[in-house]
Amino acid sequence: MKPFLLLSARPEPAAARGEYLAVAKFAGLTSRQLVQHSVIDQPLGGIDLGAYSGVILGGGPFNSSDEDKSDLQLRVEADLSYVVDEVLSRQIGFLGLCYGVGVLTSALGGVVDRTYGEPPSGIAVRLTDEGRSDPLLAGVTDEFVAFVAHKEACTELPASAVLLAEGDDCPVQMFRVGEHAYATQFHPELDADALADRLRIYQHAGYFDPDSLSDLIQMAYSTSMTSAVHKVLSNFAARYATD
Repeated sequence: MKPFLLLSARPEPAAARGEYLAVAKFAGLTSRQLVQHSVIDQPLGGIDLGAYSGVILGGGPFNSSDEDKSDLQLRVEADLSYVVDEVLSRQIGFLGLCYGVGVLTSALGGVVDRTYGEPPSGIAVRLTDEGRSDPLLAGVTDEFVAFVAHKEACTELPASAVLLAEGDDCPVQMFRVGEHAYATQFHPELDADALADRLRIYQHAGYFDPDSLSDLIQMAYSTSMTSAVHKVLSNFAARYATD
């Protein structure tokens, strides 16, 4: 089969590697079936997205709603805007994790701001009627627990988007654009071990009070999760795997 492409926007090698391993694990992909490209280290250039079964965009430190953007952030955003145009026009499967909400929403005319940010936590996510019938959520319970951690979120969906999952403190948790482009605000790649590792990496990055690290790790391991949240990744891989 053609490999899947994981676009990583994390400058920390340990975080990028952890994200790769987590996505591969829950998507059920081998090292040959999942190729990672760091959009931080290397521009996309003339990359042929048609060489891949589908595209997954990981999280990262950039926010679409940032007021002051570095040259690096502007270049990354331009690269990802190209990706959005390509996957939509060529009907390529796309799944954006957390950062993908900002990327898709901004590219398609929705509103992203700091209204509905959420600290590192486990939250209840509920499927909408449209979500219950979506193939990426097949086998997912109507309500499930997922990990979140984000400064910005979607406050107004693009006109073309379909809301698939929602939450109490952050209404937009998952949506679809067209038939094949998806974004989740929650992290379907995270379990307690992966979240704990990520918290350690980002302890001094300004995302949370460094002194709260031990409490947050305890939260990660005390949160009751099922495998439902991870089905988003395995369903994506199963749906879009192509020869």
